[in-house]
Amino acid sequence: MTTRTYAVEGMTCEHCVAAVTTEVRKVPGISDAIVDLEQGMLTVTGDASRQALADAVDEAGYVLV
Repeated sequence: MTTRTYAVEGMTCEHCVAAVTTEVRKVPGISDAIVDLEQGMLTVTGDASRQALADAVDEAGYVLV
């Protein structure tokens, strides 16, 4: 499995973190997702495409950079 880190724009609170984490963990192929609010970063472990992750983050209301 691969671990990758992406920037996420628009997060401002712990609710944002929970929303992004929940949506990303639903993506097939993702075994773990960690969101760092302070750094505005998402770290995922798994084999999902970047587009699938971008779609999940978008569903939560934010933007994968």
